[in-house]
Amino acid sequence: MSTTSLLSSDFLTDIKSQTADSHKKLENLSVSASILSPDMKIEDYIHYLSLMHDVHKNTEDIVYPLLSGIIEDLDDRKKKHLIEEDLLFLHHNKSTAHRVFDKTNMTVPFALGVFYVIEGSSLGGRFILKNIVTNPELSNDQGVSYFKGYGDKTGSYWKNFLNVLAAYEQDNNCADSIIEGAVYAFDSIYNHFESIEK
Repeated sequence: MSTTSLLSSDFLTDIKSQTADSHKKLENLSVSASILSPDMKIEDYIHYLSLMHDVHKNTEDIVYPLLSGIIEDLDDRKKKHLIEEDLLFLHHNKSTAHRVFDKTNMTVPFALGVFYVIEGSSLGGRFILKNIVTNPELSNDQGVSYFKGYGDKTGSYWKNFLNVLAAYEQDNNCADSIIEGAVYAFDSIYNHFESIEK
């Protein structure tokens, strides 16, 4: 798929601007900030991974079935198993799962909005990776699988997804529903981070 076709879409500008406040609010939470701290504690890292495991488990259970016919490389984008690898390396047993997305009967456009947030986190993950590998208990090979994400292909994976998203919106005229799903995802993850104590 061409990565130049739809990336100038007005819709992509709109979704970014209309989710900016929710995105910033999530980034400003102490649990989000903790993994960017120069002296990040390993227990904060484990806590963050545990929270994100819930997010990705919910996404794979609820959102993925709705998008299976729309995003061709959907299975390649699964990340729950990467978090499980990292938690195993860190000797953390994740025994309970919390529900993050409580909306029933998501539409496909709404689910695409949720997935926009999940995929976008891979871009931020590359930035976070630079900080977490400075912790002596972690390395670039072990305990950081989740934040390595797609590695050098992260940018192209993101652009390919944006093309699919913009094309779907153009064909179905559903910008409002997609943006609603994205705001919902940011707010749901924010609430999840706020509600689960270490």
